[in-house]
Amino acid sequence: MRDQYGRPLRDLRISLTDRCNLRCVYCMPAGGIAFRPPAELLQDHEILLLTRIAAELGVCKVRLTGGEPTVRPGLVDLVRGIAAIPGIRDVALTTNGVRLRELAGPLAQAGLRRVNVSLDTLDPEQFRRITRGGRLQDVLDGIRAAEEAGLRPVKLNTVVVRGFNEDAVVPLAALTLDRPWEVRFIEMMPFGEVADFAEGQVVRTEETLRRVEDAFGPLEPLDLSGEEPARTYRIRGAAGTLGFISPISEPFCSKCGRLRLTADGKLRLCLLRDDEEDLLTPLRRGASYEELREIFRAAAYRRPFGHALAERLIPRRRVMIQIGG
Repeated sequence: MRDQYGRPLRDLRISLTDRCNLRCVYCMPAGGIAFRPPAELLQDHEILLLTRIAAELGVCKVRLTGGEPTVRPGLVDLVRGIAAIPGIRDVALTTNGVRLRELAGPLAQAGLRRVNVSLDTLDPEQFRRITRGGRLQDVLDGIRAAEEAGLRPVKLNTVVVRGFNEDAVVPLAALTLDRPWEVRFIEMMPFGEVADFAEGQVVRTEETLRRVEDAFGPLEPLDLSGEEPARTYRIRGAAGTLGFISPISEPFCSKCGRLRLTADGKLRLCLLRDDEEDLLTPLRRGASYEELREIFRAAAYRRPFGHALAERLIPRRRVMIQIGG
């Protein structure tokens, strides 16, 4: 399966819920959002059917996102079902880590391979401010549980937000000195009701990289190819690596091979555009397997080349928590 620009589409990110047990400033508006009733979201059997279609079309990697995917009931059984689909070689999870302490072991046994954990600071009070009430220790315990369960390599995602955590970059980078983790610094992206806030708080990769090099010296480049979203480096002599994801200052659209399935059954064709194809409605109206397969394939083919933030075309239909990242 390729899009109209010839890019192979092998990566499907599935949002399991629009709900979360944290309320991060860059992800959810201060006043919250109106969550959809569970009946309006994809059910487990529907997710498995659409994943099977995606696998037949060439998708081999699935990443489960949210909201916060670990708050979805029956997550372990769903992971087991996805991992058993022919053609799916890799099942990963992006999580805030709050529930990993109890779920990491069962998820690994069900077939989960890897986790990305959101961690925006190592300061408990700063963490509480960014997440609007979260406990840092819950996340640290979850990371430890993921390692013990064999969910490696552990990747830690840090969204750098001006006025909130730009000073946390150096302590987070230092985690890689003696741990085989990848700490990834991500430019904040504007969405929906938080778009105006996000535009004013963006910290570009160039600034973050300079902070790290001021503290640790020149970084050793590892992969700057753009084949993956993160451009990776290493602090000299460190056990782990650093990644920099720069959707604003250094877009990687030309090599992007990702599709996103929202919790309410829309195939989102670009993270930073509002283009979507409804799959849930035809599925529930009785469309045949072959019809759904063709809707999926045709929508994937018409993916746009990339986002248009430079032209001030900002996605307004959803905030990040409703897409899944």
